[in-house]
Amino acid sequence: MTFNDNARIDSSKVKRRGRTTAIAGGGGLVGVVAIFLISQLLGVDISGLVGGGGGQAGTDEAIVGCDFGENANADQDCRLAAAADSISGYWTDELPALGAGYVDPGVILFDAQTNTACGAASSATGPFYCPPDSTVYIDPTFFAELRDRYGSSGGPLAEMYVLAHEWGHHIQNLRGTMDQIDRTATGPSSDGVRLELQADCFAGAWVGAASTEADNSGVPLLKQPTDAQLADALSAASAVGDDRIQQATTGQVDSDSWTHGSSEQRQRWFATGYNEGAAGCDTFAAPAGDFN
Repeated sequence: MTFNDNARIDSSKVKRRGRTTAIAGGGGLVGVVAIFLISQLLGVDISGLVGGGGGQAGTDEAIVGCDFGENANADQDCRLAAAADSISGYWTDELPALGAGYVDPGVILFDAQTNTACGAASSATGPFYCPPDSTVYIDPTFFAELRDRYGSSGGPLAEMYVLAHEWGHHIQNLRGTMDQIDRTATGPSSDGVRLELQADCFAGAWVGAASTEADNSGVPLLKQPTDAQLADALSAASAVGDDRIQQATTGQVDSDSWTHGSSEQRQRWFATGYNEGAAGCDTFAAPAGDFN
């Protein structure tokens, strides 16, 4: 999607963290990074499952020079900050209708490595949401990897989809969903897959409504997405499907081990959110046959 050039952006919801001075804890840096590498390749969500690490977390600094939509259209950090502004506005209005109170997550952009309440993270982690500190962590170099390694078409909306998906996990955390499901089971209709597909659906719901979110003077933050931009978002969703990652890394597909859903499932639930809004995102009520 494209931001309106003269829309005023509140970039305060996103921070840029400097490189950490040390990462330790658990089995050491090598062990933690190895776990994260396995997580990324197999599509396993380990948010909240890795023990806390030592060392300094680095300095969190404001994203600057991102006052208008034209800045978001030209700069990646500004784009993520502006998207966070829009996503926050959407959920501030939407979540009470789903029966929960809303509060923003933290959003940290980091370089190479950082410490979190879920443990040590590196660029190999990929974007993730950490429930213990209610924060989304993204190393923006992931977006190039999503395109170059996983075959996504890329584009600004693909990047914003990733942020909106992780923000969807925050919504699930606020609603208590993460505490109510079995996250140990795997397979196409498992609770873990339903959790991830609901986050995709929530991302689609925001995209569908994003052009209605406005700044304080009433100027819409974003223009209506074009078909090509929507295709970029769907391409990103497809690129991180369990079946596609398994095929690329092992040469075969084992649906019984899925944790995030197939490429088709991820695209379909994103489209459901886009067309029906967040109220249509109850993946846990859908029959198991819808996930095969």
